[in-house]
Amino acid sequence: MKLNEIEIKTTNLNDIGNFYQNTLELPIERIDKNSIKVIIGQSTLKIIEDTEKSEPIYHLAFNIPKNKLQEAISWSSDKIQLIKKEDEVLIANFETWNANSVYFFDTDGNVLEFIARQDLNNEESNEFNSNQILNISEIGIVQTKPDEYGKELIEKFDLKLFEKNQNSELFTAVGDDHGLLIIVKNNRNWFPTEIPATSNWTNITLTESDKETTIKIRK
Repeated sequence: MKLNEIEIKTTNLNDIGNFYQNTLELPIERIDKNSIKVIIGQSTLKIIEDTEKSEPIYHLAFNIPKNKLQEAISWSSDKIQLIKKEDEVLIANFETWNANSVYFFDTDGNVLEFIARQDLNNEESNEFNSNQILNISEIGIVQTKPDEYGKELIEKFDLKLFEKNQNSELFTAVGDDHGLLIIVKNNRNWFPTEIPATSNWTNITLTESDKETTIKIRK
């Protein structure tokens, strides 16, 4: 499954735009005075300013080459503050997913993740740079009953459960290593933080089996 475009909201477009353009060194396209597009490899992140809403917190993950996690950590060291545990950068090991991740925040406090998935054929020989942020690979969705909502998406849009995940009433994943909808229960903390998950306005445009679909999440 490919996540083509994710739309999220912000209360400070200038700050978050500067973060993605100048800190993560990703290309930015100005759409109008209230919105931008961030080009993240094969995906697009559209960010819309809405100063009248409370500050939303989203979770997004970005695939990087399977052999570049340590280089990504080094590249990030003078740009962003990776989340640490006991003064060491926290590297999450997802054994059943055969993947490793590091986490950080953007200027809105969104929980972001670089993830290296060992089952993808995406090794890179060049030194790590922003061109190796390959695509948006995960978007968090918050629902009262994640397992039921996952089944609803599967039936409505002909999607598939993520076979590597032990799906449950607290946490369900739909898609594959290329693109995942991470569906969690209200107020479950976004790993590895103490930030409770809450539902936020989101548009998700994805492709599965050559069919493009837009899923609209409304609070």
